[in-house]
Amino acid sequence: MSRLFPYIARYPKPMVFGMLALVLTKAASVLTPQVLRMTIDDLTVAVSMQKLAFYASAIVALAVFGGFFRFWMRRLLIGVSRRVEYDLRGDYFEHLQTLSSSFYQRWRTGDLMSRAANDISAVRMVVGPGIMYTAETLIVTVGALGFMFAISWKLTLIALAVLPLISYVVKKFGSAIHKRFMAIQEKMSDISALTQENLSGTRVVKAYVQEDNQRDLFADENEDYYARIMRLVKLSGAFHPLLASLIGIGTALVLWWGGAMVVNGEITLGELVAFFAYLNMLSWPMIALGWVVNIYQRGAASMKRIAVVLDEEPALQDGPERFEAPVSGRIEFRDVSFSYTGNGNGARVLRDIDLVIEPGQTVAFVGRTGSGKSTLTRLVARLYDVTDGAILVDGHDVRRLSLKALRSVVGFVPQESFLFSESVGDNIAFGRAEATDNQIAEAAALAGLDGDIADFPESYATMVGERGITLSGGQRQRATIARALLVDPPILILDDVLSAVDTETEERILFQLSSVMKSRTTLLVSHRISTVKGADQICVLDEGQIVERGTHDHLIKQEGLYASLYEKQLLEEELDRI
Repeated sequence: MSRLFPYIARYPKPMVFGMLALVLTKAASVLTPQVLRMTIDDLTVAVSMQKLAFYASAIVALAVFGGFFRFWMRRLLIGVSRRVEYDLRGDYFEHLQTLSSSFYQRWRTGDLMSRAANDISAVRMVVGPGIMYTAETLIVTVGALGFMFAISWKLTLIALAVLPLISYVVKKFGSAIHKRFMAIQEKMSDISALTQENLSGTRVVKAYVQEDNQRDLFADENEDYYARIMRLVKLSGAFHPLLASLIGIGTALVLWWGGAMVVNGEITLGELVAFFAYLNMLSWPMIALGWVVNIYQRGAASMKRIAVVLDEEPALQDGPERFEAPVSGRIEFRDVSFSYTGNGNGARVLRDIDLVIEPGQTVAFVGRTGSGKSTLTRLVARLYDVTDGAILVDGHDVRRLSLKALRSVVGFVPQESFLFSESVGDNIAFGRAEATDNQIAEAAALAGLDGDIADFPESYATMVGERGITLSGGQRQRATIARALLVDPPILILDDVLSAVDTETEERILFQLSSVMKSRTTLLVSHRISTVKGADQICVLDEGQIVERGTHDHLIKQEGLYASLYEKQLLEEELDRI
């Protein structure tokens, strides 16, 4: 929980004034029984309207005084907790943005979402009600005990006889609550992940008629979550009554001994009534203590889960260098090798890649599935770091470049076409929010999407649904191409982005892109030979190595792997026509 201190320290004034208001609020509460003591003792001697009016006014004045500062206490302290929640959630999200693709391969989206929502809310409860009720408990306990000892130290010791037992109960129950709440939050992460995956993959679930199986799976997870919740409820349900019972035993002892002391003249009736008021005042801190322990244990469990993510070091460290002149787009691979384990001990996905791509060239990468084509382009955008060797852009090692500087000059269109739950126009303008409608339309036209958009009910304002679910696969691919073209990057990476369109549409898009590709360095990945045959240079990858390179005509004459792939695709096209 010490990790929360820097967040709280950002708001010193609200915390100081909030705590001051809390002290004044509790001071009014602690003084009220003294007025009650004087009232009873004075009225026992003689009753008059003047006395009644005076003491009634004093009690009302203390109530108004306490109510006024209670308002500011809650406004300031609860306000700080909301600000801390805001800051912590912002830092959590910002940290997620710095983590590499390898992190998201290990973590489930639903789990991360659960920590951002449920766990951060539990931490907020510590900063707000947790701190507030802890301070209240301390002030009321010190003030009430001071006045109780002043009335009768013997009676106070009797009232406190059950305190060691209360401390023992709080310690035992607190530890058990922590463990059970951790189990609840972990199960909530599982449920969030399952829900998110089902919502994202709803078409797959329906296509395989797995609705009943997924419903049963969710029911089992939900049942387990309910069982864990009920175990915590039972524990909390026993905790509070047990505290109340122990407090009740102390109250009974005070009533017996205190009544005898009044009869014997050791204390006055007013003092006994005031003593009971203070004892009753201590009952709430004792009960609140159980609630606060619950809050702190939940908060500690949640903060531990959040800290696991915040402590995750980004696999890609930001470099200090930036481009000092307009980027020409020259790319050089120097003896590049790569494995996803990062330490070189795992299987090499790429091995000994040496390649120079001059500015304005279009270089295509082809090969069998799993040969390393997509991985090679991801290294240029530095979604991963090379295991051995180096990749240079305009003479800069990409590992030395600022990630923002590097990625701002690379337009990367991945295989997986991802669209946000926004309009078509907003998705195209994602990388360039200030783009005009004409610029968006031009990018859509270059990507061959303008004709489809013209048929949409609201044109560019048409909402595409989550992940672009209302669009076809080809439309999603072309929308992501338009998004990259609108940024106008010196380096354009197209990773098998025309796989979902037919050959005729592919030829039309490539023709429209030809003028754009001439003015920038383009890396083109495809499994179709028809897509890459116009490239300035074609690199054929096999088992992570470049085994052939050259133009289309040159590679056909070599009668190697490229020619074999080309002949196979020609045969498949002929069979499709038949």
